[in-house]
Amino acid sequence: QVQVVESGGGLVQPGGSLRLSCTASISWANILVMAWYRQVPGPGQRRKVAARIDHGGNTEYGDSVDDRFTIARDNAEVYLQMNNLKPEDTAVYLCYVLASNYSNYWGQGTQVTVSS
Repeated sequence: QVQVVESGGGLVQPGGSLRLSCTASISWANILVMAWYRQVPGPGQRRKVAARIDHGGNTEYGDSVDDRFTIARDNAEVYLQMNNLKPEDTAVYLCYVLASNYSNYWGQGTQVTVSS
């Protein structure tokens, strides 16, 4: 069973920065995609992608993050640098891994709260 572990969430004031980290228990050679999703609690709320990076290093970002977020990786550890955070960025951030055998895995999530 592949394990996916996130860290780095917390409380930050508007305009501040946080760096999230996600580690998968398999090597990057066996990963197709790693991504960060975020989910706001409440009925009907769906997980929305914040950023993703594929095996070739190509990155994509969700519409709501514009250029404030940057995803990068070091081996099978992926980072999400979040700058100029806004209250609407408050959510549980979950790491997602799509393995090369097309199995997918989720971490348990880390809470990010942006509030003054």
